[in-house]
Amino acid sequence: MKIKVLGCSGGIGGPARTTALLIDDDILIDAGTGVADLAPRALAAIDHVFLTHAHLDHIVALPLLLDSVGPQRRQALIVHAQAATLEVLRTHIFNGQVWPDFSRLPEKDRPYLAFEELPPGDEVRIDGRRLRSIPVNHAVPAVGYLVSGGGGALAFSGDTTRTDSFWNALNAVAALRYLIIETTFVDAQAELCELAKHLCPAMLAAELTKLQREPEIYITHLMPGHEDAIMKEIRHHIAERTPLRLRQGQTFEL
Repeated sequence: MKIKVLGCSGGIGGPARTTALLIDDDILIDAGTGVADLAPRALAAIDHVFLTHAHLDHIVALPLLLDSVGPQRRQALIVHAQAATLEVLRTHIFNGQVWPDFSRLPEKDRPYLAFEELPPGDEVRIDGRRLRSIPVNHAVPAVGYLVSGGGGALAFSGDTTRTDSFWNALNAVAALRYLIIETTFVDAQAELCELAKHLCPAMLAAELTKLQREPEIYITHLMPGHEDAIMKEIRHHIAERTPLRLRQGQTFEL
């Protein structure tokens, strides 16, 4: 199993692309602006999208993907997410006003889009690959994901602030090889972190003390223009097992 980083920025501008991870050729975790760099044939090959939450930077490419390659597909693209996230998509995105309701179009019995509820804590298996939803702590209902295959496991926090459920789940995974976790703001913006429920370097360092495993750690969702400052502060707080910055185009194998 290969996991490719299509986007890992906390915003846009220049080369920055927002969150999207591609598993092999057919599964996405989140659908940020990084998805838009895929060729049409690659877009049409995506059969499943697992969403962490409903914020725009994590879903923005989904409506455009369906519009662009829906006619090329032979079956509906399945969006997996918790009930609160699916409700936002139905009410505010695929509502016939912001975007066509592709869960009913072009024909009710042959739509481009299907919603499948994935409660926090549940797992989906697709051709030997396992994706487990893990609740995290964000400004809206949100989850991270544990992706497992024959070569171990990768954990992705999505957007979160201080949390215990995420670390409790990871500590039970003996085969945890990689951890991708957000750090959005510098320490000087800690008050904003508290309000928006993100992490800054000092908060990240405190959270990592809860982790009892020793995976390789990568930082995602850094705000454009502040990447170097955030990583410098992380190195200041964490002398051992220093996390690395996640890069667009980076690939992990499990």
